[in-house]
Amino acid sequence: MNPKSIGVFDSGLGGLTAVRQLRRLMPSENIIYFGDTARVPYGNRSRETLLQYARQDLRFLRTFNLKAVVIACGTVSTNCLETLREESCWPITGVVEPAVERAAAVTRSGKIGLVATRASVASGAYERVFRRADPALEVHALACPLFVPLVEEGRYRPGDVVIETVAREYLTPLVEAGVDTLVLGCTHYPLLSEVIGGVMGPGVTLVDVGAEAARACRDLLAAGDALAERETGSARFYTSDRAVNFQRLAALFLGEEEPVEQVDIFQY
Repeated sequence: MNPKSIGVFDSGLGGLTAVRQLRRLMPSENIIYFGDTARVPYGNRSRETLLQYARQDLRFLRTFNLKAVVIACGTVSTNCLETLREESCWPITGVVEPAVERAAAVTRSGKIGLVATRASVASGAYERVFRRADPALEVHALACPLFVPLVEEGRYRPGDVVIETVAREYLTPLVEAGVDTLVLGCTHYPLLSEVIGGVMGPGVTLVDVGAEAARACRDLLAAGDALAERETGSARFYTSDRAVNFQRLAALFLGEEEPVEQVDIFQY
């Protein structure tokens, strides 16, 4: 049993989809979340810049008493995970391996789609892990750079002509490729599940990388006998930009309002 907290960070609000799953799977755990909304999106940054940002995010989280970290940012997971693991004193879970494992298990045709940020797609990380899982899998990766800013602006609901037009434009090649499984390679994207599912059709299974990362974190802690045993855990939320903006949209991701504190990430 380990009563320490789980740290989670993302470029903005998307990682809250992972937090929601962590709270569902492990209601006894305390969670510390940092969303770097002052510098969102991470998807168009160089690897050097991403590593700088991620190190600052982790230095902030290091001020808390943690036992594990979930990198809920797909872009950081695909570009910096191994380096951050080498530098960290905690076990770190990213979003790539758990999502690939799930997608490889559920595909029927072996044709898998991936939508993610430009940096994630350019890294080739998902394709490398898919090849290790099963070289016979046919993976179609597409960058969808407008998804994150549109979600951060609250433009993710079915019927919103902007997001539906963008989604149709992005996803049509995957429909034409005949994929039967689609990895939502950014934790912002689950909020677009209805829109994306509407374009892809009912025969396509959507894989939520945040949910898979949460399951992987739970399994890691359980294997190390490090789960908390308190009755109910707590969650604390921090942002690098205006807390009021974060709080307004965070309720959409979490399903409830939570207090949020602003921090100066440039001090770390």
